[in-house]
Amino acid sequence: MAAEADSEQTSVVTYVPEQQKTEWKQHAEELGMSQAEFVRTMVQAGRKEFTITEPDREEPVSPDTDPRGSDLETRVLDALESGEALSWDQLVERLSTDFEDRLADCLESLQAQNRVQHSGRDGGYTTIDQ
Repeated sequence: MAAEADSEQTSVVTYVPEQQKTEWKQHAEELGMSQAEFVRTMVQAGRKEFTITEPDREEPVSPDTDPRGSDLETRVLDALESGEALSWDQLVERLSTDFEDRLADCLESLQAQNRVQHSGRDGGYTTIDQ
């Protein structure tokens, strides 16, 4: 009976921005997977901290974010791991520095993909119309 229950399938519906779906679809195609298989695999990988290996690459491919390691509770505990007492301001500084580093990496990546640009004239980042 347990084997029978494990093989039963049910649907899950979620809504994501169109751009995200396009990226997922493209990545699934690159991996030779259906969209459903890709989403199912990525959810399981995130829950278990797995990485996947692309067929033409030897090294594992990790997602851009670490779903379990980036939640606030985990990050606060990591910051306090040394046993040193940290003030509110010190915690904010440590946690925001991590965010700033991730944001900088993200913006560099988006600029390399020609999806955003920094405009001095406009005073910030803008999307590039494609």
